[in-house]
Amino acid sequence: MRNIFIEELILAAKKNKKIVLIVNDLGYSVVEKFAKMFPNQFYNAGVAEQNMMGIASGMALEGNHVFVYSIGNFPTFRCAEQIRNDVDYHNLPVTIVNVGAGVSYGSLGYTHHSLQDYGLMRLFPNMIIASPGDDMEVRACMKYIVKNSQPSYLRLAKTKNKILHKKIPNVKPGKWLPISTKHTQSKKIFLTTGNIASLAKDLLIRAKYNKFSLYSLPIWGMKFKNIQLNQLKKWDEVLVLEDHLEDGGFGSWIKESTNNQKIKTKIISKSIDKKIISKVGSEQYLLDKYYLKFFGK
Repeated sequence: MRNIFIEELILAAKKNKKIVLIVNDLGYSVVEKFAKMFPNQFYNAGVAEQNMMGIASGMALEGNHVFVYSIGNFPTFRCAEQIRNDVDYHNLPVTIVNVGAGVSYGSLGYTHHSLQDYGLMRLFPNMIIASPGDDMEVRACMKYIVKNSQPSYLRLAKTKNKILHKKIPNVKPGKWLPISTKHTQSKKIFLTTGNIASLAKDLLIRAKYNKFSLYSLPIWGMKFKNIQLNQLKKWDEVLVLEDHLEDGGFGSWIKESTNNQKIKTKIISKSIDKKIISKVGSEQYLLDKYYLKFFGK
């Protein structure tokens, strides 16, 4: 996903000199091509993330669309005040790019786990969350973000993912995107956001879930909660999957969207076990031990 992001950013920068990329002394083996092609649109702010977000906000005030690229907690929790007061409050065209979704950097431990980031980023009223499930959704999200400059959070997985779409889908904020709809008579679905869509696709072959359809929601946020209810009402059971803790996560957001209204739809949220905190291991090991166990064999 990181390489696809850079490819799309390069395409955008060729058309718009106001596209800017800022990193905090990381991103090597990914960002060099952009830096070489657009030396006047690339900045390394060093290991000073709060300052980096301040720089991004200042450049955005001057008419630039700034992409801030880092891992997990570095451009989010470490910069929470700057995101709240500078980026979101002023509704600035700053895109915060996290390249360590979920437990992508599992071997580096809790400091690099992205398990609470949805909880923070979805609190900001002007912020949209773009959490693509495959490379095609990355391209779709990037095209939307570039065309609709605003505060945004792009959450990317580090590891290679399955291709779920044959072509670039048309994504709309808050609208569910079909991935697998073979069983049109069934009223049960998986609803995912982000890289966990690949895991859901694998679950479809299990006997317990082989009548489920699969949908993703690549772009969401506070603005789009009010359009979830009508989509939920179409189904008997919605099984929401995410690589995040339950509290403050995507599943919580979906449940909140019902606004305490009574609906027949059964909403089940499957989030990462909070016991994962402090655990170290590969992404697959952590998912096997603290997530896949919820689905049986």
